[in-house]
Amino acid sequence: MPLASIGDSFSSFFDAVGDFGSNVAAVNWGTLILGLAIFVGYLTVRARASFHILRAAYPDERFRFRDIWGAYMAGYGFNSIVPARGGDIVRLFLTKTSVPRSSYPAVGSSFFVEQIFDLTLAIPILIFAFSQGAFPKPPDFSKLPAFDLAFFASHPRFALFVLTVLAIAALAAFALLSARVRAFWDRVRQGVTILSDRRRYFREVWLVQLGGWCLRFTAFWLLLSAFNVGGSVRNVLLVLGVNAVAALVPFTPGGAGVQQALLVKVFAGSAAGATVAAYSVGQQIAIAVTTFACGFAALAFIFRFRSFKEVVAAGREARKAPAEPRAPA
Repeated sequence: MPLASIGDSFSSFFDAVGDFGSNVAAVNWGTLILGLAIFVGYLTVRARASFHILRAAYPDERFRFRDIWGAYMAGYGFNSIVPARGGDIVRLFLTKTSVPRSSYPAVGSSFFVEQIFDLTLAIPILIFAFSQGAFPKPPDFSKLPAFDLAFFASHPRFALFVLTVLAIAALAAFALLSARVRAFWDRVRQGVTILSDRRRYFREVWLVQLGGWCLRFTAFWLLLSAFNVGGSVRNVLLVLGVNAVAALVPFTPGGAGVQQALLVKVFAGSAAGATVAAYSVGQQIAIAVTTFACGFAALAFIFRFRSFKEVVAAGREARKAPAEPRAPA
């Protein structure tokens, strides 16, 4: 059954690719390009919020927004082509090298601050999506042609076991690091410094991310229109709900299989089947190509790397190198 599910997932995805190829002439390219440009704007605003978080963590250090933006774009672009969010490692390394005398624990915990806003919107969006009737209920995820999502939905006990193991591992790591590496937790707290000033967090992070979310909303509206599915508040919120579910199962690049399967299911009654299938994969391809191109350009022109492979190699060398002594507080 697992092999059959994998086969169904690949078959469904490549059928959608075929539909996309057959419907290329029907795509509104001007609307598509505008939507992609606004999506890049959304990522730029998100990078600005990340810059503010790091400024609070390292108020005495001087670093450029351009570098933080480049690290964000490179990480997002790499995530669009590799599974399991490998781009987050690329972003972590590039951000750490961009902020003088920074540490991996502090930079990593600063990424967590960004997720607070995402959580505050993801929950109501998912509630809305499930209330519309078009969105499949969690037990029905097992019937979708997306192997990773279908597998966990078909084996809830195994999914619970995996979550339990991860929770125990996290608690064990927390206890071990708390006892042996107190400085580690000091640096983790440094990365979330901005949370200690609620007004500053709300002004420089939450509201900034809200502005970015509005750009994302607009971008998806335009992409829906470009592929002739139809832009509307309801449709965009359903797409955002699909993205939220796909983020929970990050085993494919950008949650490609999960997004494609859910989008076809959600919009089955909104347009012709071939149109919906073309949109389900066309949107992912368009965003992946655009963000990968931006990420690669950031690597080449900001960080002077010629490939993502060089970034990974540089990160390994940096880990082997002795840590730079920190100035006394």
